[in-house]
Amino acid sequence: MSDTHRPRRGSLAFSPRKKAKSHIPRFRSWPESNAEPKLQGFAGYKVGMTHVVMVDDTKNSLTEGAEISVPVTILETPAIGVAAIRAYKDSSYGEKSVGEAWATDLDADIQKTIKTPVNYDSEKAIEKLASLVESGDVSDVRVITYTLPSSLTGVPKKNADIMETGISGKDVAAKFEYAKSILGSKVNINDVFNGGHMVDVAAITIGHGTQGPVKRWGIQLQKHKHSRQGSLRQVGTLGPWHPAHVSWRVPLMGQMGYHQRTEYNKRILKISSDADEINPDGGFVNYGLVRGDYVLIKGSVPGPSKRLVRLREPTRSKVSGIGEPQVLHISTQSRQG
Repeated sequence: MSDTHRPRRGSLAFSPRKKAKSHIPRFRSWPESNAEPKLQGFAGYKVGMTHVVMVDDTKNSLTEGAEISVPVTILETPAIGVAAIRAYKDSSYGEKSVGEAWATDLDADIQKTIKTPVNYDSEKAIEKLASLVESGDVSDVRVITYTLPSSLTGVPKKNADIMETGISGKDVAAKFEYAKSILGSKVNINDVFNGGHMVDVAAITIGHGTQGPVKRWGIQLQKHKHSRQGSLRQVGTLGPWHPAHVSWRVPLMGQMGYHQRTEYNKRILKISSDADEINPDGGFVNYGLVRGDYVLIKGSVPGPSKRLVRLREPTRSKVSGIGEPQVLHISTQSRQG
């Protein structure tokens, strides 16, 4: 009798599948770059998907130079505000924050989320950070940014989403000067990314609550002979008697979805502010109409409509020098039937 080959279902690399603590995804690293100081990330809200017809510019592709249909995800990306500067230093336990400098005139969106400083001397805090930078006690400078969801009609909330964003470059003094120049101001998507750029995308996936092992891990239903004493939809065995321990590798019931997922090397096909190019009749399902700046990203993006999506300069990209593709047509066919 030949041996059967049956690879396991589901990836153990995603274990443990716990519910995300926040709807704001977190980037734990930022790529090293020798470029001029600028923000290394941006944030937007997922609108939905459509498809475009573009000229394939992938070298050595079988369809290079031909017109191809590509699925794209639309993100609405209003301007983000810069609320504070944060300085870090290296320690034996990793990076440690050594100081912050907050802007005084902040939008009402962020004041709905956190309590902004009262009677705060911003210039004194900046001078303190400058002295730390000059003394060499600072290893990295980042900024605290926030979104402006009140400017969107498709996202029914007014509280700002606050996150930390890295700054490109290796000169700490230059990064600090750039952070001072944008403190308290607004940054647009065109100031950070251009069409054709590769980005890393992070978002929280769609939540499905508590699910059983069949749906959560993709195990087979039990056969009639094996299911006489219990359910069809339970795992056959939890493991051996010895050791008397249930391994984390055993597919069990638990949280499914609402996990943070980061997808690498997604390509931006287009950045524009002309919403009439993409709005279908009746608007996007579960979102409505796009009215401001938007981004077309090749392929899918985690999360449902209205979910916050963060973009970051790629950390694993081996492709360089990709220009903006030639998009010939954007489908605006209504999804309402």
